[in-house]
Amino acid sequence: MSIGFLGVFAVLSQSLGLNRVVANQYIASNLAAEGIEVVKNIADSNVVRGDEWNKGLSNDKFGVQYDTGTLGAMNKDWANRKLPLNFNSDTGIYSYDTGMPTNFVRTITINNISPNEIQVNSEVRWRDRGGVELNINLEDHLFNWHE
Repeated sequence: MSIGFLGVFAVLSQSLGLNRVVANQYIASNLAAEGIEVVKNIADSNVVRGDEWNKGLSNDKFGVQYDTGTLGAMNKDWANRKLPLNFNSDTGIYSYDTGMPTNFVRTITINNISPNEIQVNSEVRWRDRGGVELNINLEDHLFNWHE
């Protein structure tokens, strides 16, 4: 009987560990999607203000958070230092502001393919069980549809 219980506990323990891995993949996927949406919002805001649609979206690597409105030196610094996002349990928001540090590091890479097309990659890296480094990389292309 004790051998049976040990088997059940071993399966239960492994199941709980894999549950954490799946949860991290889910969080990372949403953080990567959010990174793409931040860049889309910057391009759309440029148009609303009457600026060039791709103003401030230069070829480089950036760190962004949910409320990033422009990309500048601070965003490059976040990416260069590979700063992890913090999680604020009161608001449920991941940012570089207040909160508990996480394992998630998000980097946005912008590549201007032409004057009317930008390639945006949003990569999220994190360490999981056993120190294994994992990543999710989403890509989108933004086009100048305003002309």
